[in-house]
Amino acid sequence: MKKISYPIKESFYSIQGEGHYYGIAAYFIRFEGCNIKCDWCDTKESWNIKQKDFVSIHKIISNVNKNHTVRTVVITGGEPTMWNLYPLIKELKKKGYRIHIETSGSYPIKEKYVDWITISPKKIKLPIQENYKKINELKIVISDKNDFSFAEEQATYIESTNCFLFLQPEWNNTFKILPEIISYIKKNPKWRISLQIHKMLNIP
Repeated sequence: MKKISYPIKESFYSIQGEGHYYGIAAYFIRFEGCNIKCDWCDTKESWNIKQKDFVSIHKIISNVNKNHTVRTVVITGGEPTMWNLYPLIKELKKKGYRIHIETSGSYPIKEKYVDWITISPKKIKLPIQENYKKINELKIVISDKNDFSFAEEQATYIESTNCFLFLQPEWNNTFKILPEIISYIKKNPKWRISLQIHKMLNIP
């Protein structure tokens, strides 16, 4: 294995709280570095890249392996696709893990060995066009009524009929915007609702 390392903010075994796979056990690897930096981001601590936080592939794999019941590994951030994930994903796949990636879609995605790709587009830096062809799940964060039109625009780029479409309330505005989301989905049933249940249940 080559001596490759990545800036890792944190890694932990927990419950996936969002999207299509909510409720499953998963090991999360949160990368440092973000090219967008949304005002409402709930992981701002992952934006800055610190040299001291670089971790070798060998150590990352070792940490995952310590949790013997792990089946799914979620690679998230920050923006994980800022980095060449292929060497890491290849090694994880050799160990038999299912690989999920959560990304804004603003960088190219090498989908080989990846089982599930979630793109959460941001208005200030849209996904690159080729990524819409690779997506399994489109997740739009809704903070106000204007975000619904953005969601519809993004959905027009999805070619696959197997892609799941989610609207997720921005956490700090959840209970204010939630009635609007529920009403919208009832009128537009191609969408599903995604709630951050890990936060609601205080799951680390």
